[in-house]
Amino acid sequence: MTTLITGSGLVGTSFAQFAVRRDVRLVFYDVRPHGEYLRRKLPGADVEFVQGDILDLPALLHAMTAHRVDTVVHTAGLVGNKVADAPYTGIRINVMGTINVLEAVRLAGVRRLVHISSLSVYDQRRDPTAPLSEDFPRGEGRLYDNTKAAKELMVEAYQRLYGFEVIVLRLAKLYGLGHFQGGSAGGRLIQTLVECGLRGEVARVPRPLTTDFEYVYAKDVGRAVDIAATIPPSAETCFNIGTGEVLTFDQLTGAIREVVPELEVEILPGPPPAVPMKQPIDCSRARDLLGWEPRYTMDEGFRDYLADLRDAAGEPIHSPKSSRNRSI
Repeated sequence: MTTLITGSGLVGTSFAQFAVRRDVRLVFYDVRPHGEYLRRKLPGADVEFVQGDILDLPALLHAMTAHRVDTVVHTAGLVGNKVADAPYTGIRINVMGTINVLEAVRLAGVRRLVHISSLSVYDQRRDPTAPLSEDFPRGEGRLYDNTKAAKELMVEAYQRLYGFEVIVLRLAKLYGLGHFQGGSAGGRLIQTLVECGLRGEVARVPRPLTTDFEYVYAKDVGRAVDIAATIPPSAETCFNIGTGEVLTFDQLTGAIREVVPELEVEILPGPPPAVPMKQPIDCSRARDLLGWEPRYTMDEGFRDYLADLRDAAGEPIHSPKSSRNRSI
């Protein structure tokens, strides 16, 4: 049994940390496989790297057929402003790249696709009091959010046409040890906050990034993806993965200070966040049908994250400063 993971970032490696415990071969397919990062996240694991672009359908198909892939976990793509900064390229990578994955899955006879989506698909311009269940309307109008919705629609259409198994996971904003080269501003921000606190440096945060949001620890997400890759097929194929709690920026930094008390933050002048999250996602379907709930509290997640960062640095880092959030 072989699982191919498109992308070698935080979601894919967090899934792999669970999948390596099973009798499954893992192949990472990425335009830049990030070998050092993979070795750090998966020390001693027997995984393979294939350098390839999701825009290259023949290369994708060859990787799936040559490795006799049974399951694909699709994580590759651009996030947030990386899509809006170069719209044509961003749309091609996110939407056409996903269509290539789907076409390769079809041609290679892959049994199951686990498609990694985001709570960004939800159109929060709608009723701000309605729960964000899996049936909530999609497509908020911003470019990144609409590419996520378009990707899901293509997944649904291919599955209906060709009948392979599909699970879609809509994730809250992840935090955990990553490289964030796909453009996750939120994930990079949290890592910057923790690292600055460890080093005794002031974290200077642009005001637009101080938005309210729902967060989930990457290792909880990795477990959810592993469940999605292995459970028997069911009628429900789309699941929210989060904590059910929206945090303000002050609450987020307060949670980080529980483990890094020295964190000091300066909020740089700028416009307020464009679209703060209004309500949490409803994760009851994942609880009831996947048997998944987050195991890490925010405090436990940040303590585990801190240990991973210290391991990655190779030595303890101490900082002398006390801290508060302040605007300049």
